[in-house]
Amino acid sequence: MLWVPGFRKRLLSDRRKLGRWGESRCEKFLKKQGYRLVARNFSCKYGEIDLIFMSSGTAPGLVFVEVKTRRNERIRKAQEAVGWHKRRRIGYTAKHFIQQYQIKDKSLRFDVVAIILGDKGSPQIRHYKNAFVP
Repeated sequence: MLWVPGFRKRLLSDRRKLGRWGESRCEKFLKKQGYRLVARNFSCKYGEIDLIFMSSGTAPGLVFVEVKTRRNERIRKAQEAVGWHKRRRIGYTAKHFIQQYQIKDKSLRFDVVAIILGDKGSPQIRHYKNAFVP
Protein backbone atom coordinates (compact mmCIF):
# COMPACT_ATOMS: atom_id res chain seq x y z
CA MET A 1 0.00 0.00 0.00
CA LEU A 2 1.28 3.42 -0.89
CA TRP A 3 1.28 5.76 2.09
CA VAL A 4 0.19 9.32 1.42
CA PRO A 5 1.89 11.93 3.66
CA GLY A 6 -0.36 12.61 6.66
CA PHE A 7 -2.53 9.54 6.05
CA ARG A 8 -1.34 7.73 9.19
CA LYS A 9 -1.98 10.82 11.33
CA ARG A 10 -5.50 11.34 9.92
CA LEU A 11 -6.29 7.65 10.38
CA LEU A 12 -5.15 7.65 14.00
CA SER A 13 -7.16 10.78 14.80
CA ASP A 14 -10.51 9.00 14.28
CA ARG A 15 -11.09 5.64 16.03
CA ARG A 16 -14.10 4.76 13.85
CA LYS A 17 -12.17 5.47 10.66
CA LEU A 18 -9.24 3.41 11.96
CA GLY A 19 -11.55 0.48 12.74
CA ARG A 20 -13.23 0.54 9.32
CA TRP A 21 -9.86 0.79 7.61
CA GLY A 22 -8.64 -2.23 9.59
CA GLU A 23 -11.73 -4.24 8.67
CA SER A 24 -11.18 -3.42 5.00
CA ARG A 25 -7.52 -4.54 5.21
CA CYS A 26 -8.58 -7.73 6.99
CA GLU A 27 -11.21 -8.49 4.36
CA LYS A 28 -8.66 -8.16 1.54
CA PHE A 29 -6.14 -10.26 3.47
CA LEU A 30 -8.58 -13.13 4.09
CA LYS A 31 -9.92 -13.08 0.53
CA LYS A 32 -6.35 -13.57 -0.69
CA GLN A 33 -6.18 -16.59 1.62
CA GLY A 34 -9.19 -18.13 -0.16
CA TYR A 35 -11.97 -17.15 2.25
CA ARG A 36 -15.32 -16.02 0.83
CA LEU A 37 -17.08 -13.05 2.45
CA VAL A 38 -20.57 -13.84 3.76
CA ALA A 39 -21.39 -10.71 5.82
CA ARG A 40 -19.83 -7.48 6.97
CA ASN A 41 -20.73 -5.76 10.26
CA PHE A 42 -23.60 -8.09 11.12
CA SER A 43 -25.46 -6.73 14.12
CA CYS A 44 -28.44 -7.66 16.22
CA LYS A 45 -29.65 -6.95 19.75
CA TYR A 46 -26.78 -9.03 21.18
CA GLY A 47 -23.90 -7.25 19.48
CA GLU A 48 -21.93 -7.01 16.27
CA ILE A 49 -19.56 -9.25 14.34
CA ASP A 50 -17.05 -7.44 12.16
CA LEU A 51 -16.72 -9.99 9.35
CA ILE A 52 -18.19 -13.41 8.59
CA PHE A 53 -16.46 -15.64 6.05
CA MET A 54 -16.86 -19.10 4.61
CA SER A 55 -13.59 -20.97 4.86
CA SER A 56 -12.28 -22.96 1.95
CA GLY A 57 -11.09 -26.53 1.94
CA THR A 58 -12.63 -29.97 2.16
CA ALA A 59 -14.95 -29.08 5.06
CA PRO A 60 -15.96 -25.44 4.60
CA GLY A 61 -17.36 -23.70 7.64
CA LEU A 62 -18.31 -20.30 8.95
CA VAL A 63 -15.58 -18.11 10.36
CA PHE A 64 -16.65 -15.25 12.64
CA VAL A 65 -13.88 -12.65 12.67
CA GLU A 66 -13.23 -9.96 15.26
CA VAL A 67 -10.83 -7.34 13.88
CA LYS A 68 -8.61 -5.36 16.24
CA THR A 69 -6.74 -2.44 14.70
CA ARG A 70 -4.11 -0.77 16.83
CA ARG A 71 -1.45 1.91 16.52
CA ASN A 72 0.98 -0.35 18.38
CA GLU A 73 1.05 -3.07 21.02
CA ARG A 74 3.27 -1.42 23.59
CA ILE A 75 0.64 -1.59 26.32
CA ARG A 76 -1.52 -4.57 25.36
CA LYS A 77 -1.66 -7.17 22.59
CA ALA A 78 -4.56 -6.62 20.19
CA GLN A 79 -6.02 -10.11 20.65
CA GLU A 80 -6.10 -9.58 24.44
CA ALA A 81 -8.72 -6.86 23.86
CA VAL A 82 -11.27 -9.60 23.15
CA GLY A 83 -12.20 -10.36 26.75
CA TRP A 84 -14.74 -12.86 28.08
CA HIS A 85 -17.63 -10.39 27.84
CA LYS A 86 -16.88 -9.59 24.17
CA ARG A 87 -16.45 -13.30 23.38
CA ARG A 88 -19.81 -14.07 24.95
CA ARG A 89 -21.55 -11.29 22.97
CA ILE A 90 -19.94 -12.51 19.74
CA GLY A 91 -21.17 -16.03 20.55
CA TYR A 92 -24.77 -14.85 21.06
CA THR A 93 -24.60 -12.77 17.88
CA ALA A 94 -23.22 -15.75 15.92
CA LYS A 95 -26.04 -17.95 17.23
CA HIS A 96 -28.57 -15.33 16.12
CA PHE A 97 -26.94 -15.18 12.65
CA ILE A 98 -27.11 -18.97 12.31
CA GLN A 99 -30.77 -19.04 13.34
CA GLN A 100 -31.75 -16.08 11.17
CA TYR A 101 -30.24 -17.61 8.04
CA GLN A 102 -31.13 -21.20 8.97
CA ILE A 103 -27.58 -22.45 8.62
CA LYS A 104 -27.11 -26.13 9.35
CA ASP A 105 -24.26 -28.63 9.25
CA LYS A 106 -21.46 -26.09 9.06
CA SER A 107 -18.47 -26.00 11.35
CA LEU A 108 -18.00 -22.75 13.27
CA ARG A 109 -14.80 -20.97 14.13
CA PHE A 110 -14.04 -17.73 15.95
CA ASP A 111 -10.92 -15.90 14.81
CA VAL A 112 -9.21 -12.66 15.74
CA VAL A 113 -7.25 -10.64 13.20
CA ALA A 114 -4.88 -8.05 14.61
CA ILE A 115 -3.77 -5.18 12.40
CA ILE A 116 -0.92 -3.16 13.86
CA LEU A 117 -0.32 0.15 12.12
CA GLY A 118 3.08 0.82 13.69
CA ASP A 119 5.08 4.01 13.53
CA LYS A 120 6.26 3.56 9.94
CA GLY A 121 6.21 1.05 7.14
CA SER A 122 3.43 -1.30 6.15
CA PRO A 123 0.96 -2.51 8.77
CA GLN A 124 1.41 -5.97 10.28
CA ILE A 125 -1.49 -8.39 9.97
CA ARG A 126 -1.73 -11.39 12.29
CA HIS A 127 -4.47 -14.00 11.97
CA TYR A 128 -5.31 -16.02 15.09
CA LYS A 129 -7.41 -19.01 14.00
CA ASN A 130 -9.67 -20.56 16.63
CA ALA A 131 -8.74 -17.67 18.91
CA PHE A 132 -11.57 -18.38 21.31
CA VAL A 133 -14.67 -20.40 22.05
CA PRO A 134 -17.59 -18.23 23.20
